[in-house]
Amino acid sequence: MDSSLPGFRALDPARRLALLSQKVGMTQAESALLAEGSALPLATADGMIENVLGRFELPYGVAGYFQINGQDVLVPMAVEEPSVVAAASFMAKLARQAGGFQTSSTGPVMRAQIQILGVTDPYGARLAILQQRQDIIDRANSRDAMLLSLGGGCRDVEVHVFADTRRGAMVVVHLIVDVRDAMGANTVNTMAEFVAGRLEEITGGHVRLRILSNLADLRLARARVQIPASILATAAYPGADVVNGIVDAYEFAAIDPYRAATHNKGIMNGIDPVIVATGNDWRAIEAGAHAYACRQGRYTSLSTWETATNGDLVGTLEMPMAVGLVGGATKTHPLARLSLKILGVQSAQALAEVAVAVGLAQNLGALRALATEGIQRGHMALHARNIAINAGAVGDQVDWLARQLVTAHDVRIDFARSLLQKHREGTA
Repeated sequence: MDSSLPGFRALDPARRLALLSQKVGMTQAESALLAEGSALPLATADGMIENVLGRFELPYGVAGYFQINGQDVLVPMAVEEPSVVAAASFMAKLARQAGGFQTSSTGPVMRAQIQILGVTDPYGARLAILQQRQDIIDRANSRDAMLLSLGGGCRDVEVHVFADTRRGAMVVVHLIVDVRDAMGANTVNTMAEFVAGRLEEITGGHVRLRILSNLADLRLARARVQIPASILATAAYPGADVVNGIVDAYEFAAIDPYRAATHNKGIMNGIDPVIVATGNDWRAIEAGAHAYACRQGRYTSLSTWETATNGDLVGTLEMPMAVGLVGGATKTHPLARLSLKILGVQSAQALAEVAVAVGLAQNLGALRALATEGIQRGHMALHARNIAINAGAVGDQVDWLARQLVTAHDVRIDFARSLLQKHREGTA
């Protein structure tokens, strides 16, 4: 499968869908999910959350040109913000000329935390718990025979002591669990609740919280890209200047949390739409990402950008990525299942690696724009269509009005309404 999408943007939605269907081998029913809308039946939605009134739709697009570990990948993205899909695709197209993205990941390991209070000898309690390590592991694994049959399960026990808190000594037990292709929340929460009573017997304390941690620092995904300066050049900026500008922009994010917050938001601009499109928990991914960005005691950049000895730009991204292919909305939402088919991923780790590659591409797109023409030129050109629609344009008027706004370098709703009125009156 070739992930190149030449001329894709110029096609109408129906022709885009036809091309995508051909590339990934969609059935007629699968194509209809995207063509006809209302892919999520109301009855299904009513079973997913509480107090359902209807369904809320987001634009669903696909980013092309991605090559990851030598394999072409089409990336579905559900997002409302203009320029995100375009930027990811364009950066993937540039990276493709240099071999694309290389990715790797750790095993799908999650932590469950069990908080124990009322212990007067917390360090003694820690050793008592560790002495019963295998018993605790066996008890946890007794709650999920299916996970064990798939090669997963509780692997280890950690014990952390907080000897002096405002609520007294606190002992916190971590169950270290390989959750395979699940996100893992339900699995680790069930295990934590089951072993809580045994931990009370061992320590003489009482258990409060029994819940997973979204700081999935044992479940990391990594992406790397190396691009020659010549590929990054623009008509106005030599490649070496672009590389230096990107590295300078990264350094700003590395040292300043105010910049790092926006820098990392740009990374998540690429990751979150993939997570949403596949029915995964984007709040968990966001929480883990930003906590990981603080792991050294201050908030900093999730990515790194450097210059290789030959002048190439080298970018890397390593971060927690707790995603799943089974359970939750990933299985219940029809478009989530279709997204996984479009991606062609066969494991949660593969999905995690795609997500970080897209995040790195999105980060590169933002930094390249900031280092050259500024972020607004490209973004506002795409945003102009939203403004045109908001101003009341329909059909061919949308593209006409968007072009007028961009040409005038004035993408404002009041100006758009004025232009549209004159156009309809035949005076513009």
